Amino acid sequence: MIAISLLCGAAGLFLIWLALSDVFQSVIVPRAASRRLRISSGLSRGLWSVWQRAAWRIKDGEKREDALSTFAPLAMVTLLAAWVLTLVVGYGLIFYGLRFELRPQPIGFWTAVYFAGTSLLTIGYGDIVSSHGLSRLAALCAGASGLGVVAVVTAYLFAIFGAFQRRETFVVTVGARAGAPPSGTGLLAIHALFQMQDDLSELFHEGQSWSAEVMESILAYPILALFRSSHDYESWVGTLGTLLDAAVLLMTTIDGEKSGQARIFYNVARHATNDLAHYFDLMPGDPTVGVERSEFDHACTRLEEAGYTLRDPETAWRSFAELRSAYAAHLNSMARYLQIPPLQWIGDRSLISAPHVAGIMPEEALKVGIPGL
Repeated sequence: MIAISLLCGAAGLFLIWLALSDVFQSVIVPRAASRRLRISSGLSRGLWSVWQRAAWRIKDGEKREDALSTFAPLAMVTLLAAWVLTLVVGYGLIFYGLRFELRPQPIGFWTAVYFAGTSLLTIGYGDIVSSHGLSRLAALCAGASGLGVVAVVTAYLFAIFGAFQRRETFVVTVGARAGAPPSGTGLLAIHALFQMQDDLSELFHEGQSWSAEVMESILAYPILALFRSSHDYESWVGTLGTLLDAAVLLMTTIDGEKSGQARIFYNVARHATNDLAHYFDLMPGDPTVGVERSEFDHACTRLEEAGYTLRDPETAWRSFAELRSAYAAHLNSMARYLQIPPLQWIGDRSLISAPHVAGIMPEEALKVGIPGL
């Protein structure tokens, strides 16, 4: 009997540690944390894998996007429920090990779990009471744990929503400057059309702070990566790729324009792309430019028609391919993982080299209206 009580107590303490440690690393620690033995990591990854597969069975593109958009808020509610449930079961095991200190007798396992739930949620009906020291201490710890989890999760929600709003404000701004759907080529061409080339430096300067904040906020709160934009064909991954492509084109292909801020942005955004891909275990194989030479030539023609002076195409292509290969594979891996709508040079471009896109056949991809293909 004593051995069973000790075993229940040890198992309960492990579950409590597992839940509180995950809450601490997910909510309080302001940086990337290890994903080993964490409820949030395993739960969100497993649910997202199932959710996106189910979403792609929806034929209607808008309904499918709505389904993908509901995942992140639902995952947050599910995660809170998982933390509370783990704590309830953990304290239930402890109370079952201390069942002889609870009144009235006899106390079964599910009655102990019920008492743990009322203690954790500070309901306190009084139908079951603890009568000795250890059980009373456990009841106090359960109540404190419940209040603490609710408090930190409330702050967590405000932090998530604040970071999301700041991120999306910049996404919408870039979308207005880069066309719909946005692209690096479109961004540069539109600025030339309206004679706003001097504004590019300011945009890349703002992009430096934005990309750094996106990296730090997602590393601190990984669920934020799964929150989708409320606007069609816009996403934080697409915006990051649009600005990176524009910066690389400005640095390697366009002659006579200031590129200092673009170079600094390239360094910051490339670092963000690589770090986020590494955190989500989306490391691709060999680096690739991700763009066919014919696509690059088409972009050059559009830029020249917009009024830019271009460098030698052979030299520009070699420089462009070298710089873009440093981030293209990571960027496309994130786009596939997050199921963002494909944009020019960004997203699942496997129709060019393979017979499927995100698990659907080419003719089906065209029917659902994937842009840029």
